[in-house]
Amino acid sequence: MKLLETSYDGNVYVGTFGGMLLSVFSNVFVEDLVRTAILAVVGAVVSFVVSLVLKNFFRRKNS
Repeated sequence: MKLLETSYDGNVYVGTFGGMLLSVFSNVFVEDLVRTAILAVVGAVVSFVVSLVLKNFFRRKNS
């Protein structure tokens, strides 16, 4: 008699993953997504500008 039978069927994994995604996305609000996107853009722009400034600073310092 088998008390616990495990199945490694792909449908189980897909169902589990799909249920997890639906539960996560049901708790995510549009405002949070917009705020995250805006902060990502601002962070990328600031990082790019700082890298340009530092590049020019070290280029002038070494010349």
